[in-house]
Amino acid sequence: MAKPKVATASLAGCFGCHMSVLDIDERILKLVELVEFNKSPINDIKKFTDRCAVGLIEGGCCNEENVRVLQDFRKNCDVLISVGECAIMGGIPALRNNIPLKECLDEAYLNGPTVYNPAKRIPGDQEIPLLLNRVYPCHEVVKMDYHLPGCPPPADTIWEALVALLTGKPLKLSYELIKYD
Repeated sequence: MAKPKVATASLAGCFGCHMSVLDIDERILKLVELVEFNKSPINDIKKFTDRCAVGLIEGGCCNEENVRVLQDFRKNCDVLISVGECAIMGGIPALRNNIPLKECLDEAYLNGPTVYNPAKRIPGDQEIPLLLNRVYPCHEVVKMDYHLPGCPPPADTIWEALVALLTGKPLKLSYELIKYD
């Protein structure tokens, strides 16, 4: 029987949630027995090659490319999970939401104390994804099925969620796995 497929992506985040996936330590060998990674930085597969049972998304949406990636995951994954605070609420990247985008760009490329930009140009190459007016949490862009809180969520939280979903058990995480105090 074919193993269920899992896909992962990092949008506007720091890759800390992917590090938590790797922090499941020796259980990674059990995970590899249980699943096949499809589109993921873990195996460097860039495009979906098949339908996936579970998609793990870290990071929010700060540019058009993030939106396209997230929509692609929603189309290709049966279950989609927001992993970490950036995916759930925008996280640190969303701090720019209180400042107009033009002011952010001016500070970053024109007026910042360490900026050297004699041409006085804000980058606008077509290869650079267009920034959105704000950073959006994933659930404001597509339907998300589950949220795993934390910055990043502990490895045990990700492990328990994946095992439950992939073995057809209800996803019931204990308080210890989702508390932050």
